[in-house]
Amino acid sequence: MPADLIVASNRGPVSFVRDGDELVGRRGGGGMVSGMLSALAGSEAVWVCAALSDADREAVAAGVEVTDPVRVRMLAIDEDVFQAAYNDVANSVLWFVNHLLYATPTAPVFDAAFREQWTAYVAYNQAFADAVAGAAADGAKVLVQDYHLFLAPAMLRAARPDLRIAHFTHTPWAPPEYFALLPDDVAAAILTGVLGADHAGFLSPRWADAFQACAADLAGGSWTAGGVAHGGRLTSVGVHGLGADRADLEAIAHSEQVDRLLGELRSEVRESRVLLRVDRTELSKNIVRGLLAYRELLRTHAEWVGHVVHLVFAYPSRQDLAEYRDYTESVTRIVEEIGTEFATPDWQPVHLSVRDDFERSLAAMRLTDVLVVNPIRDGMNLVAKEGPVLSDDGLVLLLSTQAGAADELGDDALLVNPYDVSQTAEQLHAALLMDPGERRVRCDRLAAAATALPPAQWFADQLAALD
Repeated sequence: MPADLIVASNRGPVSFVRDGDELVGRRGGGGMVSGMLSALAGSEAVWVCAALSDADREAVAAGVEVTDPVRVRMLAIDEDVFQAAYNDVANSVLWFVNHLLYATPTAPVFDAAFREQWTAYVAYNQAFADAVAGAAADGAKVLVQDYHLFLAPAMLRAARPDLRIAHFTHTPWAPPEYFALLPDDVAAAILTGVLGADHAGFLSPRWADAFQACAADLAGGSWTAGGVAHGGRLTSVGVHGLGADRADLEAIAHSEQVDRLLGELRSEVRESRVLLRVDRTELSKNIVRGLLAYRELLRTHAEWVGHVVHLVFAYPSRQDLAEYRDYTESVTRIVEEIGTEFATPDWQPVHLSVRDDFERSLAAMRLTDVLVVNPIRDGMNLVAKEGPVLSDDGLVLLLSTQAGAADELGDDALLVNPYDVSQTAEQLHAALLMDPGERRVRCDRLAAAATALPPAQWFADQLAALD
């Protein structure tokens, strides 16, 4: 049955696991999935996504259907094509460009191998465009998500000009001089791919402006008050902030399991003040410089030695890529160096956890005095919004100016240049010294700003933009 509303994203709202002889579907996590499922519940919408695991592929081959709370169409794209598109292009090139991560004296290198990978990325996007075109009713609305599917809007426009298409980018967007690191034809293809949509959405005005500048400089578009004119069409450009879901977060964070974990953490940190960071070990998250700043804090303000504990939740990410394995090793090494320099028989300065434990991270947010969010560059950063909502006693948010969340939270956070280790160390010191009353007032304002645009509203605003 053709659908009037379709969502397309690499990761979908369900993933399969094998339980004995059965394939069991489990709901996906994250604010985007929660917000969209809330908005789609009870509708006839279809969610098109990729099969990411062997169990997902088995489910597709077996014809397993998911219809609750939304109909899911999972695509079993050729595994070699998927790996080249996802790891070699989306995560190793497009992510690096838009997060400004390249060490440009040696990278990137766009050679014949890259051209084969780019062909796979094109094929991956075409598979999504074909699936959406086949599932969409006349005049349907289509919401295409993120950097994995930059080409899909234009492909879909060519196949189904009747559709109303939006694309949303959850990452930052690079300025033209950096985006131009890409081969000319690849840069133009990405930009015109997104411009195939009727509406392009971003998390921050900075990222929207950068996209429009790239479209004008590198793709022959014209930056107008309403968006970008290109190829005889106008793509409107909008900013749609994504906030935390207070009710959902608080329900989980005050569960019996999280209360138990909170008690364990209190026993672990004892009377120490607590600094916390919760990240994937992703290059843009800047964990290494954050740890160097903590080490400098202990060196320059010796009064904190023995009286502060840094909880570091560094969840594994993209360990099939060498750069990420190396980065994870760097994080572990610096934690060990800090321990060697400062630890005493009854005090460890850093407690590192590399186990993905969502409930334990929520317990830590309730407990912490200072939440450290210092990415090199981030589309938004949901942790910066979740922490103030969950804090029991009021926390201080130490926030990078290069996180999209700084647009909404900067007035009440302590802002840092993510590359300036000494400044970050001094802001950690200031955060630990902040008056409890001021800390509570700031935290309350942060929580209000963080929940002003809940996920369901973020989703609804994109639909409204297509009207």
